[in-house]
Amino acid sequence: MVPDINTLIIGFLALIFSGVLSFALTPLVRVFAIKIGAVDVPKDERRMHKNPTPLLGGLAIYIAFAVTVLMFGNLDRQTWGLLIGSAAIVTVGVIDDIYDLNPWVKLGGQIIAASVPVLMGQVISYINIFGNYIFFGSWSIPVTIFWIVLLTNAVNLIDGLDGLACGVSTISAVSLMVFAILRAEPSVALITAILTGACIGFLPSNSNPAKIFMGDTGALSLGYILAVLSIQGLFKFSAVISFVIPFMMFGLPFGDTFIAFFRRLLSGKDPFKGDRSHLHHKLIDLGFSQKQSVTILYCISAIFGIAAIMFSEERIAAAVMVIIVAIIIALLNWKVFHSDDSTRKMTGFDLAQRDSKNINASPESSDTGLDKTSEKTDAPHETVSAVSSAAPAFVKK
Repeated sequence: MVPDINTLIIGFLALIFSGVLSFALTPLVRVFAIKIGAVDVPKDERRMHKNPTPLLGGLAIYIAFAVTVLMFGNLDRQTWGLLIGSAAIVTVGVIDDIYDLNPWVKLGGQIIAASVPVLMGQVISYINIFGNYIFFGSWSIPVTIFWIVLLTNAVNLIDGLDGLACGVSTISAVSLMVFAILRAEPSVALITAILTGACIGFLPSNSNPAKIFMGDTGALSLGYILAVLSIQGLFKFSAVISFVIPFMMFGLPFGDTFIAFFRRLLSGKDPFKGDRSHLHHKLIDLGFSQKQSVTILYCISAIFGIAAIMFSEERIAAAVMVIIVAIIIALLNWKVFHSDDSTRKMTGFDLAQRDSKNINASPESSDTGLDKTSEKTDAPHETVSAVSSAAPAFVKK
C-alpha cells in the first residue's frame, strides 16, 4: 500500500529542507576546512584534479541529514541507531581527512560504527534465493557488519571524480526511496528522501569543477547510511529474487569494487592498494571529460536502480529487458569510442586524445581558487595564508 498523500507531502518538505540546509552549510564547511588545513593536494596520477581542494564537504551533508531527521523523522530505536552510528563514521571520516588514518585503524572505526545499528536490533536475519530462505542465525551479526562495511567502502572507492560518489549516492537513495514507497515503508522512504535532499544541496559545489570535496567524511557516511537503510527495507523484502535487489540497486559501486579487487589479485598486485584502473579512470583515458564521464556513470547507476525496482515489483521480463538494452547500447558506444579519431569526432563529443598520462592537465579539472602546492598542507595557518588572496567571495569578503 502506497503511503497517503499527507505522508508524501511531509517527505517532500523534508527533502527540500534538507537540500536547502546542505546548500547553506557547504560554504561554511569549506571555510572551516581551509582554516584547519584539510585540503587535498594532487600528488599522484590517480587524482583527477589539478589544484588543491578543501575536504570535509561530507560534514555539510551529514549535518543537514541529521538535523532534518531529528525534525521530521520518527525517532524510534532504529533511527537512533542510524544517527549514532553515522555520527561515529563521520568522526572517522573527519579524522582521516585531516590526519590520514592508518587503513586498519579506519577499518576498526568502521566496524565499531557498523556495530551500533546491530546493537539496536537491525540485523540481516535471512535472504531469499528463488524461494529458499537462508537463515543466518548466530551469523546474522557478522553478516550485517560485513554488509555495512562493504557498502561503506564501495561508495568510498568510487569517489574519484567531481560529483561522482555524491551523485551516484543520490540516485541510489532515490531508488531506495521509490522502493520504500511502493512497499509501504514510510520511515525508510522519509529518511532516504532526507538523504537525497542533503546530497542534492551539496552537488552544486561538488560538481566539476568542484569547489569542495566530500572527502572520506562524506563518502563513508553516505555508504554507511545507505547500507543501514537497505537493511531496514531491502533485506526484509520477501520476493523470490530479493537477494538480487540490494546488489543491483548499488550495482555501480559494488561492480567497480569487485572488478578492481579481483583485477589486482589476478595481476599479482595488492588488492587493497589503490590504482588508477577504476571505471571512471578508463572513461577519462578514452578521452571523456570529467563531466562526460560522471554523466555516463550516473546513467549506469540509474539503469541499475530502475532494474532493481522492476525486480522488486516482480516484473522480471521488464527488468531483464532494461539490462539487455543498456548492455547493447553500451557495447555499441564502446566500439564507436574505440574507433579512429574521425569516427569519434562524429559522435558530437568533444573528446580529448586518449592519453592516460595527461589527465591532470585536463581543462575540466577542479579550479578551486586555491594556490598550488606540492604536498598536503599540515599547518592551518599556512593554508589560510596560501588561499587568502585567491579564495572565493564567501571565504574572504
